[in-house]
Amino acid sequence: MRDLFEKIGRQMDYLLTWPALVQIICVVAALLFSYWSGQRIRESQQARLIVDREGFANRVMEALIIVSGHSASLVLVAALLGFLHAIGQATNLVTVALQLIGLLLLIRLVVYVLRVSVGDRAPIKGWGTTISLIVWAGLSLHVLGWFEPVVEALDSIGMQAGKTRISVWSVVKLIITVSAFVLIAAWVARWIERRLMAMHAVAISMRIGLAKFIQAFLVSLSILIGLNAAGLDLTTLTVLTGAIGIGLGFGLQAIASNFVSGFVLLMDRSIKPGDVISLSGLSGGAPEHFGWVQELRGRYVVVRDRDGVETLVPNQHFITNPIINWSYGDPRIRLRLPVRVSYKCDPELAIELMAQAVVGHERVLADPPPAARLMAFGDSGFELELRFWISDPQEGVFNVRSDVNRSIWRLFQENGIVIPVSQREVAFRQLGPDA
Repeated sequence: MRDLFEKIGRQMDYLLTWPALVQIICVVAALLFSYWSGQRIRESQQARLIVDREGFANRVMEALIIVSGHSASLVLVAALLGFLHAIGQATNLVTVALQLIGLLLLIRLVVYVLRVSVGDRAPIKGWGTTISLIVWAGLSLHVLGWFEPVVEALDSIGMQAGKTRISVWSVVKLIITVSAFVLIAAWVARWIERRLMAMHAVAISMRIGLAKFIQAFLVSLSILIGLNAAGLDLTTLTVLTGAIGIGLGFGLQAIASNFVSGFVLLMDRSIKPGDVISLSGLSGGAPEHFGWVQELRGRYVVVRDRDGVETLVPNQHFITNPIINWSYGDPRIRLRLPVRVSYKCDPELAIELMAQAVVGHERVLADPPPAARLMAFGDSGFELELRFWISDPQEGVFNVRSDVNRSIWRLFQENGIVIPVSQREVAFRQLGPDA
């Protein structure tokens, strides 16, 4: 720790000299101008359009936009270095700044390439700048010759826990090592997932199941390897793993059940992306919570309804509750429309008109043919029912019902068929005075 403070003191003494201050001011001015120009480029409308588009050329342009500020800094500091050389001024700080800027530019490009190589859902998306700065900070300490003194200073701050000594540096090393292994595992898992998704000969549910299993396995393995690489004795984790097991058994059983249910759904192929489902249904095919399966995740299924609302349904719900899957087998379904006709009307004519109501409708199947039936003699009239088949329930069921009902009503009006309204008659009898 004392060596570190002495080195900092010597460096500060030099930085307060006039040649060093001139270099610092020039470098800071160049960096501020470069940052400002980079922000203007990234916030421009054209840059946003490039980022939103696909294609190799657009990805190259996006990379240039991301490193635009770093590139401008590199050019300006390099020009400053040449100018100071030309006028015979000291350039040691400018040279170091040029090395550090070039190092940051290279790291930023590498992180971007890693992110693009695994797609837009890469685990490092949105963390590119943070990861780049962390890696750059560590390498910068090594370039400046400060890495060993900083490590010694952080390692001197700690405490003794039994036979193990815990220091600030050991904790930082543990976090960095495990994070690095997890990121690598997530990157490899995403790369494998992309390759699996391209194998169209394999069922989509099987591809998703394999991808999720590989991801969970690689991340878990990377954590263990990271802990071991950081110098942590894994045998000391026996108590911790026991506590985790108890927690899963009691407090986390719902989460664990959802994960297991997710793997079951993926393996038995009962639910897969693109299926049309309803979480509950009425007899006759009138669905509630009707929607499309968008995505199968480890804990939930994303279901999008006809209003554009995406519902996250826990996987356990699909295992423990009845689910109507309109896409599971034969997509054809039969719809039933009950109609009541007055006793004053001819039921044979009403049945004929009901059968005509579905003729020519583009979504009603001719085979099996529609049929109208007299089901019962009700309190207010004949209870009739029209039955017909459709093959595309994913396009909606209530819209077909509405179309056919409107056609029935129009034909009934044209032919004098009356739909009765429920009535009750009350008779009053006047009694004589003797009563």
